[in-house]
Amino acid sequence: MSRIGEVLVPARLGTGFRWLLASSWTTNLGDGIALAAGPLLVASLTRDAFLVALAATVQWLPPLLFGLVAGALTDRLDRRLIVLSVDLARAAVLTVLTLAVATDRVSIVAVLGALFLLATAEVFADNSSQTLVPVLVARDDLAVANGRLQTGFITVNQLAGPPLGAALFTVGAAWALGAQAVLVALGAVLITRVVLPARAPAEGRRPAMRHDIAEGLRWVRHHAAVRTLVLTITIFNVTFGAAWSVLVLYATERIGLGEIGFGLVTTVGAVGGIVGGLTYGWITRRVSLGDLMRIGLVVETLTHLALALTSSPWVALPVFFVFGAHAFIWGTTSVAVRQRAVPAALQGRVGSVNVVGVYGGLVVGSGIGGVLAQHWGVTAPFWFAFAGSAVFVVLIWRSLRHIAHADEQPVPAPA
Repeated sequence: MSRIGEVLVPARLGTGFRWLLASSWTTNLGDGIALAAGPLLVASLTRDAFLVALAATVQWLPPLLFGLVAGALTDRLDRRLIVLSVDLARAAVLTVLTLAVATDRVSIVAVLGALFLLATAEVFADNSSQTLVPVLVARDDLAVANGRLQTGFITVNQLAGPPLGAALFTVGAAWALGAQAVLVALGAVLITRVVLPARAPAEGRRPAMRHDIAEGLRWVRHHAAVRTLVLTITIFNVTFGAAWSVLVLYATERIGLGEIGFGLVTTVGAVGGIVGGLTYGWITRRVSLGDLMRIGLVVETLTHLALALTSSPWVALPVFFVFGAHAFIWGTTSVAVRQRAVPAALQGRVGSVNVVGVYGGLVVGSGIGGVLAQHWGVTAPFWFAFAGSAVFVVLIWRSLRHIAHADEQPVPAPA
C-alpha cells in the first residue's frame, strides 16, 4: 500500500498537499453528484427551456460578479481559512435545501436561489484552493501536483459523481442533496489538517481593494501568454455555455438517454479526460503549446457541429469522449502556464481574472442558449456554438503564438 501511495502522491509533495488532495477529492465527489442531481432537480420542477438554462446562468453568474473580489481577498487573507469557511457555508445551504426537498416544500425559485448561494461560496473556495498548490509544492513539482488534482477532479467529479448523483436522484432528490452536504462538510474537516508556511506580514498600510484588483488586471494585460489564454477561454465559453446550458434537455430529449443516461454523458467525457491526462506528457513533448491550443479549438468547434447534426447516442457519446480529452489538455496547460508565470503575491488576483473570463463567457452563452432553445429547439444553441467557434478560430489563430512555454520563468511582481 505504501508503494501505491508513493506512486499516487509522492512523499516529496509533502503532507500538507496530501491533506489538500484528500479534501479536494472529497468535495469534488459531492460536486460531481450535484452535476447530475442539480439539473435533474430543476428539470423535475419545470420543462421550460429558458428556466433550465437560467439554472445554469445562476451558477455561472457568481464568479463573474465576485471573482475579482475573491482573488483580492485570497492574496490578503489566510487562504486555508477561506476554503474552510465557505465549505462549511456550502454544507449549511445544502442541508437546508435537502430538508426542503424531503418535506416537499421546494420551488423552482428556492432551488435557483440555493444554486446561486452555492456557486458564490464555491468562487471563494476554488480561487483560494488553487493558490495553495504553489505554496505547498516546489515549483518543479507543480506539474505533478496539478496532475494529481486534475486526475481526482476527473475521476470523482466527472466519472464517479454524476452517475452516482443520477442514481441517488432516482431514489429521491433529498438523498442526492444530502450526500453532497455530507461530503462538502467532510472536505472542510480535511482542509483543517493543512499547515501552511508562515506568510511575511505586509509592510506599511495595505492599499485599497480596488488597487489590488487593478494590479491583477494590469499584470494580465501586459503578459502575452496569460492574456491570450484569458481572451480565448472567455470567447469559447460563450459558445460552450450556449450549448451546455441545455445539455440536460439535449441528453434526455434529443438523443433519448433519460435521467440515468444524462449522468453517462459526463462519465464518458471524464473517461476521455483520463485518457487525455495519461497521454498529456507524451503529447506536450511532441506538440508545441501554440499548436496544441490550435488543435483544441478545432476539436471544440467540430464537437458542436457533430452534436448539432446527430440524434443518435452512439454518435454523441464518442464525441463527448473526445471533448473530455480536449478539456483536460486545455485546462492543464492553462493552469501550468499561469502558476509558473505568475508571482506568488499575485496568484489569487490573476487566477480570478481568468475565472471572470471563464464565467463571463458562460453567463453570456447560457442566456443566448436559453433564448435560442426556447424559440428554435434544443439543437439551435449547438448550431450557434459551431458558427461562433469557427469564426473565432480564424480570428485568434495567429495570436496563439503568444502562448508561453510551461517552463517560463516567473515574472517579477509590479512595484
